[in-house]
Amino acid sequence: MSKYTLFTILLTFGALSAAAQKQTGVEDRAAWARLLYKIAYPVVHNLSQETLKQNLPLETGPDYYLPVKKVTYLEAVGRTMAGIAPWLALPDDNTSEGKLRLQLRTELLRGIAHAVDPNSPDYLNFRTESQPIVDAAYMAQAFLRAPKALWEPLDSVTKRRVIEEFKSLRNRKTAYNNWLLFFGMTEGFLLSIGEQYDPLRLDYAYRKMKEWYVGDAWYSDGPLFSFDYYNSYAIHPMMVDMMKVMTDKKLLPVEEYDLALRRMVRYAEFLERLIAPDGTYPPFGRSITYRTAAFQALSQVALMEKLPSYIQPAQVRCGLTAVMRHMFEGPQNFDANGWLVLGFNGHQPMIADQYTSTGSLYMATLGFLALGLPADHPFWTAPAADWTSKKAWSGQPVKKDYKVEF
Repeated sequence: MSKYTLFTILLTFGALSAAAQKQTGVEDRAAWARLLYKIAYPVVHNLSQETLKQNLPLETGPDYYLPVKKVTYLEAVGRTMAGIAPWLALPDDNTSEGKLRLQLRTELLRGIAHAVDPNSPDYLNFRTESQPIVDAAYMAQAFLRAPKALWEPLDSVTKRRVIEEFKSLRNRKTAYNNWLLFFGMTEGFLLSIGEQYDPLRLDYAYRKMKEWYVGDAWYSDGPLFSFDYYNSYAIHPMMVDMMKVMTDKKLLPVEEYDLALRRMVRYAEFLERLIAPDGTYPPFGRSITYRTAAFQALSQVALMEKLPSYIQPAQVRCGLTAVMRHMFEGPQNFDANGWLVLGFNGHQPMIADQYTSTGSLYMATLGFLALGLPADHPFWTAPAADWTSKKAWSGQPVKKDYKVEF
């Protein structure tokens, strides 16, 4: 491990530890920003330098069955983009955080051009295999989350190339589960920018996911229910973001979007309660190597300022900071060059799924969406507050839980 890498790790985790001990919003935000930058930097910087394919490790889970060199690079890029987009959408400023944001956004815009340039060594594969359907969707979601920061600044050639890559996905069929939403996202993005889109794929994704709603804010992942974090990894956030486009374009009544949003808010309540008093959370279900992506829906609800009145923004901030501290306060989740390693909290390749490679892991950035709230927002400025399980286990008053009928 180089001295620079070690220094960066110590700086990041030192900030996280300090934030956890003092629990001020300024320290929490600094810890989030440094950590998100540390996770995203290897992907974004290497793509900007056309060295992503050269330097991204190709570690895979047991019984991995995909052609890793055809899929892992787009996985890393699309997932990273979706997680950092709200943060990069904030206005420029002269703070140390602002400088990190500006650097990352500048390099990402350069990298996106390389990603869709057939003459670049880092030209990403959208044209073959099924997996790119997934990760093009996360790229599309990033554009929807930060259009002025990530889409509008692109030159016309790059924009046209992105559009053509998204349209090229239509020659493949998707799986009969949450993957329907991935086509919904790319088609929804095309609709949002006035491009020709496939209304059938968009409408079918909405209708099937609505049909697979099983109650109390949980969707089934296809015909059969799976107890895992996919309602947060993909289903709620993509359902809401896709339906927002459809509502804006008058393809759905606003009441349908409002219902989907209410369901995501209720699901976010479950996620907040899953954070244990010490900041750990249960590693159950598929794809636990996605780490902090388990809290994407909670972070997005906070970003949208839709938390219920009885959940203070500060308790979400403190709970998520505690999660990040427990997961990233040591170097166990990074290799010597700063890339994420297969595992949940450490190098644990035995728990990686058969579709998981190094690029897959960058789903972890999705837990940081609330960093898109400005530094003067109450999420960051309010005094520290205990989250629900910490209150419950210390004998404090706790709101009784309930079930929903919608």
